[in-house]
Amino acid sequence: MASTLALDPRADRRVLADLVRVPLGSTARAAALIIGGAGLTGLAAQISIPVHGSPVPVTGQTFGVLLVGAALGARRGAASMALYLLAGLVGVPWFAGGGTGSIHLATLGYLVGFVLAGALVGRLAERGADRSPWRTALTMVAGNVVIYACGVPYLAWSAHLSASASLHYGLTVFLLGDALKILLAAGLLPTAWKLVGNRTMAD
Repeated sequence: MASTLALDPRADRRVLADLVRVPLGSTARAAALIIGGAGLTGLAAQISIPVHGSPVPVTGQTFGVLLVGAALGARRGAASMALYLLAGLVGVPWFAGGGTGSIHLATLGYLVGFVLAGALVGRLAERGADRSPWRTALTMVAGNVVIYACGVPYLAWSAHLSASASLHYGLTVFLLGDALKILLAAGLLPTAWKLVGNRTMAD
């Protein structure tokens, strides 16, 4: 995967958010994008379907995280997910199903993974990884790997699950849904770039 995603370092480093024209200064614009990304992830988290036997539901949350990372880039993507995490921990009801969190929340590991995934996906997007379906799919896979690498071990610890049970309830049951989200992103992001391609070339 690493060699496939080793993109041209001379590529246009802009991400989709850089093409949004708003009458704001650079700092206010960045703040608006970060807050907007966190809000979008919070909205996506409200699409929540319980999974029998697992404290982790199927949600639109991860799809929101990966889209925000790709659209905002590494720094703003990570900042947006950090805001989402911290605001939820102090009481904003925008975790899955309108919940808030604490150190004892079983899904906290996934939420921490969102920050890292936002940074990774954003960095890859800055190198053009969201401009073709194949590269976008690999980028989304990489983001999901980071989320699960943080989420599954914490789930095992917080819910007192065995390694096999935590893998089943924290990863395996979500793979089909993740595949569908990745396919959707692989169509959505390159299409968005095609729509703004003329503007990108003209700037």
